[in-house]
Amino acid sequence: MPGEPDNHALGRSRGGWTTKIHLAADNSQTVMSVTLTAGQRADSPHLPAVLDAISVPRTGPGRPKTRPGRVLADKGYPSRANRAYLRERGITAVIPDRADQRANRKAKGRRGGRPPALDRDTYKQRNTVEQAIGRLKRYRAVATRFDKLAVRYEATLQIAIILDWKPNFSNTA
Repeated sequence: MPGEPDNHALGRSRGGWTTKIHLAADNSQTVMSVTLTAGQRADSPHLPAVLDAISVPRTGPGRPKTRPGRVLADKGYPSRANRAYLRERGITAVIPDRADQRANRKAKGRRGGRPPALDRDTYKQRNTVEQAIGRLKRYRAVATRFDKLAVRYEATLQIAIILDWKPNFSNTA
């Protein structure tokens, strides 16, 4: 099927066959973009794909907004490539570094460089992404993934996002 990944975004993890949902959400937990990957895949390489899929229409004339002011991500995304990608686009990175990266930098001494800046107060707002994922997983079809094809599961996700975005949709008649 065209546009379908070879593995249908299914991969082995400790719990069995799983799919990872990478998403971008704003402060109000509104999902702006979604990407699916197999469960065993690393998170870090998928950050550019998630950010490139953001397109927020403006209220007046003009192109849609495609670049957030800052990105809050967990310890799965602190690679140099991601930081360089964000720096190129003028986006502030609020991503903590992992303990192993810190140890490697300290082991190099002065050649290890400075640790990346982290605004801890801003990082506390990252829970909105986790809450957005939790809101989507209220829908049984999203939480359990009964669909065999990734395109169908992504369609299920999109429907859940629409239903979550407009919860009183059925009451408008």
